[in-house]
Amino acid sequence: MPAPHHLTATPDTVAWGYLDAARPAVLHVQSGDEVVIDTLSGEPENLPADPARVLPDHRAVLEAQRKERGEGVHHLTGPIHVDGARPGDCLQIDILAATPRQDWGFCEILPLKGILPAEFTDYQQILIDIDRVRNQATLPWGQSIALDPFFGIMAVAPPPEWGRLASPVPWAFGGNIDNRALVPGTTLYLPVFNDGALFSVGDGHGRQGDGEVCIDALETALQGRFRLTVRRDIPESAPFAETPSHWISMGLHPSLDQAAEQAVRQMVQLLTARTGLDRSQAYMMASMLGDLRITQVVDGNKGVHMLYPKDATQAP
Repeated sequence: MPAPHHLTATPDTVAWGYLDAARPAVLHVQSGDEVVIDTLSGEPENLPADPARVLPDHRAVLEAQRKERGEGVHHLTGPIHVDGARPGDCLQIDILAATPRQDWGFCEILPLKGILPAEFTDYQQILIDIDRVRNQATLPWGQSIALDPFFGIMAVAPPPEWGRLASPVPWAFGGNIDNRALVPGTTLYLPVFNDGALFSVGDGHGRQGDGEVCIDALETALQGRFRLTVRRDIPESAPFAETPSHWISMGLHPSLDQAAEQAVRQMVQLLTARTGLDRSQAYMMASMLGDLRITQVVDGNKGVHMLYPKDATQAP
């Protein structure tokens, strides 16, 4: 097995706040290759007062780049061209590792953001200390919480006719899904819309609850390790995932009801494709064994996902 590729975060490899099929690839890999990817998190106002705590590559990106008005806040490392991927394929993303790169993170309440914007107008930001050895974060009021790192954004490039899209809203190509179930050991599948797929990653979280209700989680810089594989045997047109124990269907829509319907419909499709169940049987099994959860409610398109136990997918 060859050594993994390593994609570092630089002004040339990081897009600040957008996804665009026209952005040229910064790395080419073969299907099945592993890639270690460095990511960043935070705009200038999010940085700690002590400049020594800020990663040198983070400072370099902020100094060299200018975020264009109207685009998102996320720093996205990529895109990576996976040789052989073409529109209509599926990119299998095995998430092998996600580890903090720094000893701090942040969370904030922002104007007109979150699920309760009219109730929380005392806009503020907290700096959160991260102990990478103990896998713990300490909040300013002294409480400690365990870390559970994952990437909020994993995406292929959007369809070229969609043009440049701001990073906060998740779509069929992935993006800001913010699904806390996508930790190391899980696999994400994304439909491909461009030659090479053009995979990007960012929005590192040290910890997040389902919903991400105030707009932020524990935002921090992560390093990830991924295996990228082109699949032509999976005709899905929307993101889905699997853990060692569960299938995960996903719905994304401005309406939470519509997102839930999408997640259930996709799970029915997943079950009929992998078992001998017909659609009615799969629908009933999803009702009896599937867990429908709110992924996030703050990113434009809301997210709902369903987890279904794999050990209940045997054919009758």
